[in-house]
Amino acid sequence: MDNKKAKMILEGVLFSMGESVEIGRLADVLELDKKETRKILEEMTEDYKSDERGIMLTWFENAVQLCTKPEIYDSLIKIAKNPPRFQLTDTVLETLSIIAYKQPVTRVEIEKVRGVSCDHAINKLLEYDLIQELGRLDAPGKPLLFGTTEQFLRSFGVHSLDELPEINPVQVEEFKKQAEEEIQLKLDI
Repeated sequence: MDNKKAKMILEGVLFSMGESVEIGRLADVLELDKKETRKILEEMTEDYKSDERGIMLTWFENAVQLCTKPEIYDSLIKIAKNPPRFQLTDTVLETLSIIAYKQPVTRVEIEKVRGVSCDHAINKLLEYDLIQELGRLDAPGKPLLFGTTEQFLRSFGVHSLDELPEINPVQVEEFKKQAEEEIQLKLDI
């Protein structure tokens, strides 16, 4: 199969899927190996840059997605209704941070760090598709394990968990202090 036809197939598949597709699955469609498929996808990435087109390939750890370029967002929003936006409260954001840095992590481990219940925050994060259940811990009670999703990476503009900023030990202590203050306030009420 020539490159032109492979690019056409990849573009059509990625457009139709509307979400990220693993490179291995794309390789299967083309009946090529992952290395060759990745090379074609890299060429497509360059094609989209040089042609000043309205679309681009967004890369994730082992997947790619066909997306609109950020610079046309204002034009796109004029056509599409405002996308649903989620509200990340301090509590939800703190819970998400714990999951992002400690994953896979159980609810009990999150609550141990926060010092308070996190049921509401976890439910909101699941609803927003920022976290997912990764399975169960092989321990008594078989607690659920949580981790971040590809939507998390997309929402925070990173392509891999390795790109998350280093957490400052002083910030960790500050988070613990804030959680302790929250507990004390609840106990005083």
